[in-house]
Amino acid sequence: MSFVKMTASSAALIAATAGFATAQGRDNVQVAGSSTVLPYASIVAEAFGENFDFPTPVVESGGSSAGLARFCEGVGENTIDIANASRAMREGEVEACASNGVNEIIEVRVGYDGIVFASDISGESFAFTPADWYNALAAEIPEGGEMVSNPNTSWADVNADLPDQEILAFIPGTKHGTREVFEEKVLLAGCEETGAMQAIMDAGMDEDAAEAACMQTRTDGVSIDIDGDYTETLARIEANPNGIGVFGLSFYENNTDSLQVATMSGVEPSTETIASGEYPVSRPLYFYVKKAHLGVIPGLQEFVEFFVADEIAGPDGPLAAYGLVADPELAATQETVANGTTMDAM
Repeated sequence: MSFVKMTASSAALIAATAGFATAQGRDNVQVAGSSTVLPYASIVAEAFGENFDFPTPVVESGGSSAGLARFCEGVGENTIDIANASRAMREGEVEACASNGVNEIIEVRVGYDGIVFASDISGESFAFTPADWYNALAAEIPEGGEMVSNPNTSWADVNADLPDQEILAFIPGTKHGTREVFEEKVLLAGCEETGAMQAIMDAGMDEDAAEAACMQTRTDGVSIDIDGDYTETLARIEANPNGIGVFGLSFYENNTDSLQVATMSGVEPSTETIASGEYPVSRPLYFYVKKAHLGVIPGLQEFVEFFVADEIAGPDGPLAAYGLVADPELAATQETVANGTTMDAM
């Protein structure tokens, strides 16, 4: 894989808050956050180190929530410069940042990823709907006008068209951005599809409480939270071939020798079906930059510009080759980065 060396913008932004002196001891960019964004950021960091006269950025994982929590600890060389996230930053996180002096944040959308449902390549094949996953994993489901503990033990119990295989799901833990997308676009969507959402509300819950009930997962060993990255999910399936895991599209595409993917609502996940919006379970990927660190941490502005350049994040770049669905509005993102436009100014 070869890359063309790129020059930095002549209008590099230099912004520093009081107490964050320009003479810093740290000379490398530091990044943490989403395990979904991790491989993309690592590819860019390695290429950046090879093509620029700056040290290779340090990229860590830990999950979207954990990365954003570190990002919001404050401003200065002892804090990270960038947080990767597989979901948009929440209002509470913006407030936490502000309370610690992180007031100017640049939101960078790098592309799109799909959440896929994959199982052992030698096992049964699956064609799912969100309703199947709701009926399989919801802690309680409506029955006879009341909520009862989920009695389903096999996928055939959920849907007679599915294999008679025990329900065993490895889903992202709550600190991962993928979990939020799974809850909202699969469990909640399935709850609505089946009419369970309305039944729960008819039983006396308000809409917020009903949504929370829809997304509450079983605690009887059928649904297992995975707090590590996708390699842990893969290891669980290798240990128990009846398991079905939730992965990012790119991870699945790089492990097709051991995994097979399920369709969702009749659509097979691919870069094409995600880019078109046909595949129903997809999400944008982001990273967040402290504007106060630009022009202060060596190479930060250059790294951010490099990350979103056509040659890297475009449809013919190495990130697309790894599985990222290029953002059709990448040019607008490049402009946001070049101008240092912060979230509060958009």
